[in-house]
Amino acid sequence: MTDRPTLKLKAGAAPRNPQRLRVRAGTAPRKAASASSPPGAAAHAAPKAKAPPRPKPPPKPPRGPQATTPRPAPRPAPPAKTERRVLSAAVPATPAARKSATPRLPNSRPDEGIRLSKALTEQGIASRREADDWIAAGWVRVDGQMAVLGQRVLPHQRIDIDPAARKEQARSVTILLNKPVGHVSGQAEDGYPPAAALITPANLWAEEKRPFHPGHARGLAPAGRLDIDSTGLLVLTQDGRIAKLLIGENSSVEKEYLVRVAHAYADGVPDKVMQLLRHGLELDGEALKPAKVSWANEDQLRIVLQQGKKRQIRRMCEAVNLQVTGLKRVRIGSVVLGKLPAGQWRYLRDDERF
Repeated sequence: MTDRPTLKLKAGAAPRNPQRLRVRAGTAPRKAASASSPPGAAAHAAPKAKAPPRPKPPPKPPRGPQATTPRPAPRPAPPAKTERRVLSAAVPATPAARKSATPRLPNSRPDEGIRLSKALTEQGIASRREADDWIAAGWVRVDGQMAVLGQRVLPHQRIDIDPAARKEQARSVTILLNKPVGHVSGQAEDGYPPAAALITPANLWAEEKRPFHPGHARGLAPAGRLDIDSTGLLVLTQDGRIAKLLIGENSSVEKEYLVRVAHAYADGVPDKVMQLLRHGLELDGEALKPAKVSWANEDQLRIVLQQGKKRQIRRMCEAVNLQVTGLKRVRIGSVVLGKLPAGQWRYLRDDERF
């Protein structure tokens, strides 16, 4: 047995503790030499690669009186308030505008038919969304076969609707609201609340006999609009058929308004102005449909329209130098506002039709 070499300590070094465990310099376990390797091969092995230097830790913040408190992140700037788009007034209709007002034929392919959901909508059976839901639920059959979404049908094909779809449709409600000034018809904008926020039990008309259910206030969509400064009859509905009837592209339902106006005509509003209001104006390059315009009293017009462009009456009056000081819708189709107080609502009765 060979003697182990002894290690000499440097001068001044502390004596070695025999109880201290010996720790190898390397962290990787030592591999046994292969039997095929010649003796002394380990001595000629390649030197180990040096480990990459460790990144320096970030400097610690100062302590004591010289320490500074970190500044809070700056608050984001508030979003700029959206400005209302100023709409141009109506102008006398040009021949090109009258031509553009001519109704166009529906875009369809006769050889392949039209989409089933569109066919149900055009027949007044259901809205496009309802039709898609019915087809997906398996409630629609074409020539006895269950329909699929996107299917096209020809005029001679038979369409059958499951009674379950009718029951589901009957659950939807339509609400009549006397919208006050300061509420918008649709989604809230510029800080003004939506008209649908008024559909609460507290605002239910005292003469309404039908009880309120929380589900009746869900999914209500305005079928038409009244601007912030206008009042009167506003229809909110869960029934897509009624929405299409009132605001669809081919809707012809009349809307009647009482419009209080001011003017600077010395001898009263000329008859040619009234004729222009009745027919002869265009908006945004499109000729307006004929309107019924008459005097309700000395300072209030009665205007009946069959269309509802944005701020249409105000822009029509502006075109003939009439200033609208008050506007109230009193009738839609055969449904009238009646005695319904401002800010209150009632249900559309079963015997009422637009």
